[in-house]
Amino acid sequence: MASAFQITIDCDDAQRMCVFWSVALGYVEEPPPAGYLSWQDFLRANDIAIPPPGSIGAIVDPDNVGPRILFLRVPEQKVVKNRVHLDIRAGGTDADKRAKVAELLAVGAIEIRRIDEHGDWWIVMADPEGNEFCVT
Repeated sequence: MASAFQITIDCDDAQRMCVFWSVALGYVEEPPPAGYLSWQDFLRANDIAIPPPGSIGAIVDPDNVGPRILFLRVPEQKVVKNRVHLDIRAGGTDADKRAKVAELLAVGAIEIRRIDEHGDWWIVMADPEGNEFCVT
């Protein structure tokens, strides 16, 4: 039996990362628990300190298939290449890939390089905080 998991990404601004990766993956910001209008309402009702803006956030697959992605503010900056990265499968055509790249550039990604290999190509990009990912 597989284990349930979430992906946790260290960052500087969790809110900005939630917005970017929601667009990138077709996810939505995680709604508050049932019976609460907001996460702040939930935290207050459970006597939990409200964290500073941008320090924590999560996005989820609206179809409840993919893993939850949690963003946590950390004090240190990213300094080296990622050892793990996400590949965004844009679709089977060149036009699908180009459209996804354009969409991500519009919300803060940067294009690093194009890789042409074995008759196919993909784009290495970086999110607004410099984390590398690929559009395949």
